Amino acid sequence: MRILNICAYTWAIGGPARIIYDHTTEVLAQGHQVDILSPMTPGEKSYPLPAGARLIECPRSTPISNYYREFSIAMYRYLKAHIQEYDVIHMHGIWHFGSLAPFLLPNHAVLVITIHGLLDHWAVNHSKWKKQLVTLLYQKRLLGKADLIQINNTDEEQDVIRYLGYRPKNMVIVPNGMKASEYANLPEKGIFRSKYGIATDKRMILFMGRLNIKKGLDLLLPAFLKIHEQVPEAVLVLAGPDDGYQTQTENFIKAHCLENKIKLVGMLTDTVKKEALSDADMFALPSYSEGFSIAVLEAMTSKVPTLVSDRVGFGDYIKRYEAAYLAPLTVEGVAEGLLKILQDQNYAETRVKSAYRMVTENFDIKVVANQLLEEYKKVKKI
Repeated sequence: MRILNICAYTWAIGGPARIIYDHTTEVLAQGHQVDILSPMTPGEKSYPLPAGARLIECPRSTPISNYYREFSIAMYRYLKAHIQEYDVIHMHGIWHFGSLAPFLLPNHAVLVITIHGLLDHWAVNHSKWKKQLVTLLYQKRLLGKADLIQINNTDEEQDVIRYLGYRPKNMVIVPNGMKASEYANLPEKGIFRSKYGIATDKRMILFMGRLNIKKGLDLLLPAFLKIHEQVPEAVLVLAGPDDGYQTQTENFIKAHCLENKIKLVGMLTDTVKKEALSDADMFALPSYSEGFSIAVLEAMTSKVPTLVSDRVGFGDYIKRYEAAYLAPLTVEGVAEGLLKILQDQNYAETRVKSAYRMVTENFDIKVVANQLLEEYKKVKKI
């Protein structure tokens, strides 16, 4: 098969780019061809490309793309010229031009949409008027026309049913995956702490994700404020690019004189990210909305005790395996979870073991890549 993924394939987009990378690596190994069509803003850094794949970068068309995500005349022109070459066109996410364009052109490809959590309550209500307009114009109709809708879990299944008003027959649950083997041998401890001036006697709480309110930073920051006097050795490391919440974060740090307690280190990639995971005493992501958090899987595979909400994309698995502290979406709930992991070593160690088993049994990329390929084949048109 020749497969085209459509996604903003950049470091800034986070999880979806990583998911495409890992899945593509496995698909190429089985003899398929993979292209990635990516709308790009000038200055954006593309995500690494697996050997054998091809990346087609398309500049976004401003000013329209400032209001309609990923709008790109160059993308449309590429599809118009080449869409007949593909057996599968896999669109990642909704609400943007990349999930509309393939439906505008005649083709024989299997049209696949992965929701990536973008129909949960929080996501639908964010920029609500724009999404209501897109819904009215085309979004519901196109979801019904897709040959395959990939969702990651039963929560997302309910989100789609609520949005459409029915359960589409073309919807399948296939979780995202990751290369667990990449986290088997982390860098030596102490490297990240040395780079960022974090002493070895400090308890390092790691947050990795875009600095966006949907990640629960409005809960995590005041929760840390509540507990830092009880655990004076605690340090909170916020690792991620600004996505609308950095100014509020900096103001919070300044207002509460936490400059020595909370560190903004920007986006971490490759080896530096693994150095941070190696040095972390715990990981925290009390998110309001995630399609399927690869960052959480990375922490769990790195054997870091983890605090999350049940909205990270696989809350049902976490409950079943007792794989993390599932915090309610309140400041008090997050604060209690921070204290539980930092102060109860047996609890933390038990959760680490359960989490590692959960990831390796359910989310290793070799397992889930084959599941998705089989779903492609079931609806293949030629």
